[in-house]
Order: sequence, then structure tokens, then C-alpha cells
Amino acid sequence: MFATLSDRLADTFKNLRGKGRLSEADIDATAREIRLALLEADVALPVVKEFIAAVKERARGVEVSGALNPAQQVIKIVNEELVSILGGETRRLRFAKNPPTVIMLAGLQGAGKTTLAAKLALWLKGQGSSPMLVAADLQRPNAVNQLQVNGERAGVTVFAPEPGNGVGDPVTVARRAIEEAKRTLHDVVIVDTAGRLGIDAELMQQAADIRDAVQPDEVLFVVDAMIGQDAVTTAQAFLDGVGYDAVVLTKLDGDARGGAALSIAKMTGKPVMFASNGEKLVDFDLFHPDRMASRILDMGDLLTLIEQAERTFDADQAAKAAAKLSGEGGEFTLDDFLEQMQQVRKMGSLSKMLGMLPGMGQFRDQLENFDEREIDRIQAIIQSMTPAERDNPKLIDGSRRARIARGSGRQVSDVNQLVDRFFEARKMMQQMARGGGMPGMPGMPGMPGMPGGGKKAGARQAPQKKKGKGARKSGNPAKRAQQETEKPAAAPGSAFGLGGKQQDDDVDLSALGDLSKFLK
Repeated sequence: MFATLSDRLADTFKNLRGKGRLSEADIDATAREIRLALLEADVALPVVKEFIAAVKERARGVEVSGALNPAQQVIKIVNEELVSILGGETRRLRFAKNPPTVIMLAGLQGAGKTTLAAKLALWLKGQGSSPMLVAADLQRPNAVNQLQVNGERAGVTVFAPEPGNGVGDPVTVARRAIEEAKRTLHDVVIVDTAGRLGIDAELMQQAADIRDAVQPDEVLFVVDAMIGQDAVTTAQAFLDGVGYDAVVLTKLDGDARGGAALSIAKMTGKPVMFASNGEKLVDFDLFHPDRMASRILDMGDLLTLIEQAERTFDADQAAKAAAKLSGEGGEFTLDDFLEQMQQVRKMGSLSKMLGMLPGMGQFRDQLENFDEREIDRIQAIIQSMTPAERDNPKLIDGSRRARIARGSGRQVSDVNQLVDRFFEARKMMQQMARGGGMPGMPGMPGMPGMPGGGKKAGARQAPQKKKGKGARKSGNPAKRAQQETEKPAAAPGSAFGLGGKQQDDDVDLSALGDLSKFLK
């Protein structure tokens, strides 16, 4: 959603790189580009004005003038101001002291309330709660049936005493739901209410009546992030007519410009609590302003990625895989490799996960064209092997590869690539598991051919570069004699172990005898 804004801001910051100091003209030009980027992203004009004023004031201040890198300091300022307009801090649910906690959803028709109710229920279930969904949208055709289907997919209870489609009183249903939740010991009640295509008095009155009947602990306004500036107008109208405690943004995975997400918290004074960014029920989480700002500035969102991994990965399987890679639990096989791939897949879309890494904005086109079915192809090839071949891939010769290719519906070249990649990946993971560092990364410990790195016996070394010409000697005999008697300068960085001649590991220091007399 924020692709266009991210690209414009990245281009703006490129112009600041390499500058030792920022002049007034630099600050004005940067502010102008940021203003255009925000306006093109459909951010509300009052929010843009306040944002630009804050950035310019701070950019002219002492924090930038005294910085070693003014360009990075400006990026830091923009990041902090983005966090501010997105709400500042993460807003979390308030639970009732005496269960059940009642959460009421409000918003226009088409914003995604019914689907979001099931997403919220599944999320709460994962947090250890026992939620119950309430079908109080009795006007939209099949709204009750949709909630029942989504509730079944999420594995939560759905209270739907009325068929809907214009039949039943939503206020009575909501009131009875609280009694049912107390009787069945559900600690959270999520009430799905009706919406309209536009704001009208009947909609506001019905929402207010349900609110008064159930006395919710949290009223969440659900808004479609793709409708642009109208989202802010609708949010303000609901705030005046019904009132709510926080906002939930849906369809953040759309291709709209995203100005509503940047405007709504600042314009209404109500924080964004949750965000939905996909069609699956698991595509839902708390809204973190700081993480969203990092994504907009293409600095990644590693914390969310780590949290997803912690929720998904099986600790026992990970421990077994780590033991095998370290050489303590047997050989790491293709079965283990497939298990790890399937664990990664449970985290969700691979393209979305890769998009959370810093600097991946420049590879956006490749991520959008990423084929999510690659793991299916890998799984088909591995499962076409015999147990002995999966345990020892070295058994796979030419005839076996042809048989595996036929069994998986792939080409022999695909089997060759998988086996080769498996051996390379296993070698790299084993080296990392043993504390050898990342192979192929300059400056990391344990890499052959690097200063201070481990060298395997018999390993082929990279060819040495030819020595360049030495220092030019003076034609004056007196100066030349002086140069020859002077002590050569140390190699750059040798004092910190970064360059110069390295000490050989096989030097026997015991041959130097007792050195204690020189230390007195």
C-alpha cells in the first residue's frame, strides 16, 4: 500500500547522501519533496502541514547541525514524526475486570467487519482467551451465514439465534449474547453489527442502541484503508454519532495510496489498534506505529518477523534440527530440510516475509512476481524419493534422478538443482551451527581465506594478487640513503588487527623463554 510513498521518500533521501552539512536550501528542497510525497499518498492536508513544519523545525535545530551525518539525522527525524502521526505508541485491548470483555465492531458496509470479527477471535484465541462471536448484523444478506462459516474456520463459538436477512432485533441478540457468554464461560464477546453504504440516522441509532444495551469495554471502528480521504470523514462522523475507542484498518495489502492510515489517528485523536493485511484469517495483528514507519522508510520490520517465527516454529523440531546440524544428533537429511521449509511456509506468504527485511523495497517487482508454489515443487521432488535416498542424498545417481523426476512431474535438472542446493545449504548451516560464522561474508570469523579465519587442510586458496610497485626512491643519493634507514610505516589498520601481516597460528612462543624479567 505504501509502495509509492516509500519510493518517493527513498529518492528524496538519496539526494542528501554525501553532504557534510545541510544548508537552508537543502532543508527546503527536502521538505518540499516530502510534502509532495505525502500529498500524492492522499494524506490529509492538515496532517501534511503539521508534519512538514515539525520536520523543518527539527532539521534546522542543533540535533542536525551538530550531527556527524546530517542526512541520517534527517531520516531519523522523519521516522520519529511518522511514528507520531501514526499514533505514537501501540494501543492494546483493555480487558474487563469481570469477564466477559465485550468488544463491539462498527463501520460502513463493505469495510470487512464480519471477516475481521473472525480474525480478531482467532487472534484472541491464540492469546489464550475463549472468544464468542455474536451475529448482530441482521440486515445484510447472508451476513449471519458468513459469520458462522468464518467462526467455524477460526474454531470459535458463534451465537446466532436469528437467521438475519432482515429478520430479528439486533439489540435483543446482543443483550442475550452477554448472558449466553456468562453461562458458557466465554471471557470475550465480539459483536458484529450492521453497516450501511453511507452514513445515515438509522445506522447511527442502531449502533448507539447496541452500545447502550451491552455496555462494551471496547468499541472498534473498522475502516477500509483503500477508500482514501473519505475514511477520515466517515471516522469523524462515527466518532460524533456513536463514539469509539480505537480504529481497525482493513485491506492494508491493497494497492491504494494509504493516506487514510497516515491521517486517521491524527485527525480523530483515536489510535489505530489492529491492522488486517490479507484475506486469510491469520493476516491480522496489532498495529505498531514504529514498525509501520520503518516499513514506509524501507527499514524493514524484523520484530514482526521474529514474532511470527516464534508463534509458528515448533521448538522441539528446531532443537532436533540444530542438534543434527551441530553433529550431535545424526545427519541432517532431506526430510529435516523439508520440515524446515514447511515450518517457514506456516508463517505465511514468503513474499510478505521477505518484504519485512530492510532494504527490500528495491526488489519490490521481484517480490510481487515471486512464485509461492516453489515449496510445493520442492516437496513433490523430495517425497518422490525413497526413505534411503532422503537419509543419504549421495545415493542419488543418474538413473535415480530420472526416476524421481518422473515421479514428481519435474525435469531432471530440477532434481539436480535441489540436491546441489541441499548440500550447499547443509554445509552453510553446519558451519553456522558450529560457530564458524557465515561463509562468504567478508569480515566474519571462520571463513577460509580471510585474515584470522579458519583454514581447512587441503583447501584451495585464492590466487595471490601480484605485488604492486614499491615506494618510489629519490634520485638524490642523500635522500635515498635517508629513506632506506627510516623505519617502514605500519600497514593501515594493523594496530586494530584489520590489516598488515597476520601472526601465523603455528608460531611456538615457548621458544622465546621466560619473558617475565622484561615486564618488571
